[in-house]
Amino acid sequence: MPKPELAPEVEHFYSQVIDEGARLSTSADGRLELLRTQEILRRFLPPPPARVLDVGGGPGVHARWLVDDGYQVELIDPVPRHVEQAAKVCAADLGDARQLAAADASYDVVQVLGPLYHLPDPKDRQTALSEAWRVVKPGGLVAASAINRYSSLFEHVTYAHLHKERMQASISTILRTAVHDGKRGFTLAYFHRADELAEEMRDAGLTNVKVLGVEGPAWSLLKAVEQQSDTGPSEELFASALTAARLAEPYPELLAASSHLLAVGRAPDGSL
Repeated sequence: MPKPELAPEVEHFYSQVIDEGARLSTSADGRLELLRTQEILRRFLPPPPARVLDVGGGPGVHARWLVDDGYQVELIDPVPRHVEQAAKVCAADLGDARQLAAADASYDVVQVLGPLYHLPDPKDRQTALSEAWRVVKPGGLVAASAINRYSSLFEHVTYAHLHKERMQASISTILRTAVHDGKRGFTLAYFHRADELAEEMRDAGLTNVKVLGVEGPAWSLLKAVEQQSDTGPSEELFASALTAARLAEPYPELLAASSHLLAVGRAPDGSL
């Protein structure tokens, strides 16, 4: 298997700038993202011990709870640091979402919970989703997450600096182009609209596609309190934000308020 092709700014960010393993446990919005991702996926997952391929699974945060739930999990990621960390949780190896080593129809579930973030070229995203479709069994589940197109607008209010001219220019560029170039702050990234993510899933051959908002419309309130106070959000505020995310699910117009989107689809099984 050739070495995964990864933009150098992405590899640098995850190898030297951020500890992705801690992100979902140390911040309020990260905890909300993890909890909501778990509860959404558990609705659609087949019973354990189904076989799961965690594509771009990072240091194994999601693999860990899947293993605890009884699933057989294998993980690939293009960042060596992540693979080393994930190997403590499950079978892990270097790999590229666009060129999976797995055989056709070999997994019950394929989750792509990170790669789409860092593939600004639509052909690369299509290849990654088509590969997920290829290796999942007929009728199997493919789950893919994306960063919401408008998340940076909500997030940078929480830092109380969006009124500054430089930040306005940066966020306006993301809103206009859907791409962050990775030169400052976050790394190279692509930001999806919900309808766009659904269309990419369907174009890859998946059926019964649904797109759900992960953190819901109140996640930025949690982050604002955490950023602008010494004590951080109360458990009551966290519970209210979680409830808002759940209540918002039936209303597609509220998808734009979530920080992340989670799409699920099925590989056709040939039945009518």
